[in-house]
Amino acid sequence: MSKDSVYVSDHSASVLATHSWRTARNSIPYLIPHLKSNFKILDIGCGPGTITTDLAKLVPEGHVTGVEYKPEPLENARALAAEQGVTNIDFQVADIHNLPFENGSFDVVHVHQVLQHIRDPVEGLREMKRVAKKGGIVACRESADMTWYPQSEGLTKWKQLYMRVAKARGSNPHPGSRIHVWAKEAGFKAEDVKCSVGTWLYASKDEIEYWSGIWPKRTLESSFRDFAIEGGHCKQEDLRDIADAWRQWGQDEDAWFTVLHGETICKV
Repeated sequence: MSKDSVYVSDHSASVLATHSWRTARNSIPYLIPHLKSNFKILDIGCGPGTITTDLAKLVPEGHVTGVEYKPEPLENARALAAEQGVTNIDFQVADIHNLPFENGSFDVVHVHQVLQHIRDPVEGLREMKRVAKKGGIVACRESADMTWYPQSEGLTKWKQLYMRVAKARGSNPHPGSRIHVWAKEAGFKAEDVKCSVGTWLYASKDEIEYWSGIWPKRTLESSFRDFAIEGGHCKQEDLRDIADAWRQWGQDEDAWFTVLHGETICKV
């Protein structure tokens, strides 16, 4: 992302805790079969580096560069890679709209939950295409929708509020069903854009405890709170009610939450 980011959250501890749950296995299984051990990969919007570090393990003879539009999360990303003994990796600050790399630098250029948080996702995809090698891959995964059980008025209000705040910021919330359209607008041929879907599912006791515990913090402690209140979308007490609804939902022994994602593999 970049100065043109319209991200409704930030890189606070509660947000990074959510992102740190993400791995190659649970977040990019659609991409893994396309990787070769010597690939050079660019991971844009790498956050705390969990997916990035996993990618580096999958290309032991290659190299992975993770970039973020702000430096704050990169310290943790570097520490994670060092802790896991991963050396074929580096991290730097970069803008998806103006990447500091030569044309055709990477075998794979990847984003995960990034295009929805920038003002011009088509421009971002054009830049991703530019730095990918001829014959390489541009890979994208974005949320498309979410649903849960049991039904909760508070969680419904949370989803509606998130959509209002995101749209007011200029974001494109849950665009997974149309990222293939953006890819074609960015210059990829229709026959070179392959679509798939993926999911996150939180259903076990530990998963529900984690998911219902992290969202009250994100609701009350991240910059989402400021955008929601200062934008006139809600009051502080509304956010407290939403946080309570998350906690109550998480106490149900049958609680279940899933996020649907759209995925594209774009051949350059």
